Amino acid sequence: MAIMARVICEFGLDHLTIMQAPGPNDMAIAPLVLESTLPGQFAREFDKNHFLRYCPILPKFNNSVLPQSWSLDGEGPSPNFDCPEKMYELMQRYGLLMGLIFPVTSIDASRYFLRYDGKRSPLHQAELNELGMISLHAFDVFDRMRRAETTAPNLLSARELEVLRWTAQGKTSIEIGQILSLSDHTINAYMTNAIKKLDCVNRTQLVAKAIRLKLIN
Repeated sequence: MAIMARVICEFGLDHLTIMQAPGPNDMAIAPLVLESTLPGQFAREFDKNHFLRYCPILPKFNNSVLPQSWSLDGEGPSPNFDCPEKMYELMQRYGLLMGLIFPVTSIDASRYFLRYDGKRSPLHQAELNELGMISLHAFDVFDRMRRAETTAPNLLSARELEVLRWTAQGKTSIEIGQILSLSDHTINAYMTNAIKKLDCVNRTQLVAKAIRLKLIN
């Protein structure tokens, strides 16, 4: 996401979102979002008003796998983005005046969207082509990381998870050792193993990744 943030900046765009493609029964966008630079408040307001059901772009993907773009006119919803007035006002307020969605498919056949938002003029065809290729490569990397991380819960032993939970609560190795009746050297060994298994560099990154993977609360 850090690399892609620099990429979209080069295109004059402001936000990137990686999300699962909504299904017919989905009513909110927040549960579908995997990664995003959009403000969290935007998603909360979007879902509070049930705007997903009124999005004029999503139905177009029922008949096409091509990227879809849109832009907002200064006076109100544009012909290619015919949305409720309150939805238009919300997007205006957050500076989401234009955007595009690239549909992608993971190796397990699940559908995802890469969504870009900004306030520049619509992208030219050459820019669309270039961003499309970058999006495919970016999602390929993201999807490989996502699939690798789904196996992470099975990598850690019960004792490693227990040590990890106490570490997340701010306990030192000595304190955890006292709680579990183990030496601090043993605790450090468990931590080192967990760091290696989750491909982290230190305890801080380990705890952050464990929370993201929902291994701990």
